[in-house]
Amino acid sequence: MAVPFTDENIKELRFRLEDAAIKCSERCLYQSAKWAAEMLDSIVPIEQYDTDPDSPMDYPDAPSNTQNPYLRTQDPLEAALEAQESYKYLLAKSYFDTREYDRCASVFLPPTISPVPLTSTPPKPKPRQSLTPQKGKSKASAYGGVKDNSVTRNPYPKLSQKSLFLALYAKYLAGEKRKDEETEMVLGPADGGSTVNKELPDLARGLEGWFTEQQDKGLEDRSQGWLEYLYGVILLKGRNEDEAKKWLIRSVHLNPFHWGAWQELNDLLASTEDLNQVVNLLPLNIMTLIFRVYCSQELYQATEDTYQSLSELETIFPTSAFLKTQRALLYYHSKDFEEASSIFTDILVSSPHRLDSLDHYSNILYVMGARPQLAFVAQIATATDKFRPETCCVVGNYYSLKSEHEKAVMYFRRALTLDRNFLSAWTLMGHEYIEMKNTHAAIESYRRAVDVNRKDYRAWYGLGQAYEVLDMSFYALFYYQRAAALRPYDPKMWQAVGSCYAKMGRIEQSIKALKRALVAGSYYADDSSQVGGGGPERKILDPETLHQIATLYERLGDDEEAASYMELTLQQESGQMMQEDEDASSDNDDDDNQSGTEGQSSSRRARKSSTQQNDEEDDSWHGTGVTATTSKARLWLARWSLRNGDLERADQLAGELCQDGVEVEEAKALMRDVRARREGDE
Repeated sequence: MAVPFTDENIKELRFRLEDAAIKCSERCLYQSAKWAAEMLDSIVPIEQYDTDPDSPMDYPDAPSNTQNPYLRTQDPLEAALEAQESYKYLLAKSYFDTREYDRCASVFLPPTISPVPLTSTPPKPKPRQSLTPQKGKSKASAYGGVKDNSVTRNPYPKLSQKSLFLALYAKYLAGEKRKDEETEMVLGPADGGSTVNKELPDLARGLEGWFTEQQDKGLEDRSQGWLEYLYGVILLKGRNEDEAKKWLIRSVHLNPFHWGAWQELNDLLASTEDLNQVVNLLPLNIMTLIFRVYCSQELYQATEDTYQSLSELETIFPTSAFLKTQRALLYYHSKDFEEASSIFTDILVSSPHRLDSLDHYSNILYVMGARPQLAFVAQIATATDKFRPETCCVVGNYYSLKSEHEKAVMYFRRALTLDRNFLSAWTLMGHEYIEMKNTHAAIESYRRAVDVNRKDYRAWYGLGQAYEVLDMSFYALFYYQRAAALRPYDPKMWQAVGSCYAKMGRIEQSIKALKRALVAGSYYADDSSQVGGGGPERKILDPETLHQIATLYERLGDDEEAASYMELTLQQESGQMMQEDEDASSDNDDDDNQSGTEGQSSSRRARKSSTQQNDEEDDSWHGTGVTATTSKARLWLARWSLRNGDLERADQLAGELCQDGVEVEEAKALMRDVRARREGDE
């Protein structure tokens, strides 16, 4: 998708972003307004591309509020209604800004015409319960109601779309606020699915009636996209995802520069297949390109196409902290922690008070073991705003790195008290509970994490770990498989799957999974060489995984295959292998120092997320050297050679074991057996 890059395009892009920032702010969508304003500030200056730098600037053509064609309300009827409601709108917005949401809604929706009583008779308690959000219900009513004239009637007075959106959005936030108040303590008795936003069913039916009326009057083409966005959010909260996707797509067609709608649409995409299907339904503009890069990063797709698209966008927004963050997170997913840390450091230097995505930076510093840097970032974040969820996560990571897990949990709980949907805090708190041996609390934390975001492979992997600790291998296998589906090129995921299969006695499936781990390791070697700027192609496999495969073949009674994999394990000491060995192992070429036994390791190693691989890559080009695993393989091969009458090979391997200083007594016993066999033959 090529991005047109002319002065006229840049000028229009400025107009559209300015318009989005102002209109989002008017509707109290502050995060979307902030995003649009930051992108507007980072856009490339048009003057940079003037052919004659000494020519006088044409200042009258510069964008301004009076010249921006998008700031005017295009529909005359909407403009007239907005003018009539201007004073009431200012009053309602002032209430919203002071977080008096019910009072804000009552300015335009007084109790006498509230959307709560949508039927002529009060609903009975049981049908009232049936209005709770359910997936897969009739298309006619998103919340399980029966579609008739009373349900589809528009319950709202004649208002402009701007005022109606503000009132309904305030009602939605009032319901969310009450839900959080009823939930009380994080992971407490009421923290779960029992508490819901009680405003959602009425809001959904009211909006359904409003859209039906607009359609009946033939006014749907006058819609601005804001109410479609709100309806999509309400449907998403009610887990009616198919309908939510349709309305959000309609919203981004009508109002493409509203970033909040794109973010909600991203939450509905669970895989790259979903992304590819949705992209075909989206408008062809720069926002779709930004959305695709953002979704690819969220789906851990650090591909060449993603980097190319990101580079295109960075030529238009060269100083955008948002795009720099996306690049840093792509490096992070590719395990290039040094490069990711460098980008976050640059962002912190240029914007020291920017706390957005700072929790990801603290994760990177955690896996790098950079305690002084993490302490410095925690100090900056605390000095800026100690009551932001990102700050609490940074401080929690710092205490976790110091092994003060109780304090870490306290800060993660504080982050969740501030924002129940803050994904990082749920996942990180699960890791801390694993460290504290509180497996059941860890499971609940991970479950909440995947409820917030099904694409969080760390939470799925953590659930697998927790159930493996409880010796519930079937459950652990299910969650490991979910994590591997999200990260098919991460060797650690497949090692965990292989370990579970082995415990369940399914040896052949375990071997297949471990071979997938070898293939995934080779992917990371190639990917890091592309992202990190080149270097020699690595020809080393993970000796621990090779040794596991060999022992599994031995359990199957296939000693020939076991011996070949033991030979491969031994060859990793020098980093060299024969061509036929490479073919036998599907051309794998990476040393991934994470074994399948990591399914039982502590969450500290899990959170480091194979950091050791990255740290050892430079050395791995020269081979692993002698390790406990390669010595085990050498001992096995020595015994196998002795059993098969290859006394020379058995003696050689036993002698090498004596020099290694590993399994020395076994080696000496083998050498005595070889000597005795030779004397017997003579």
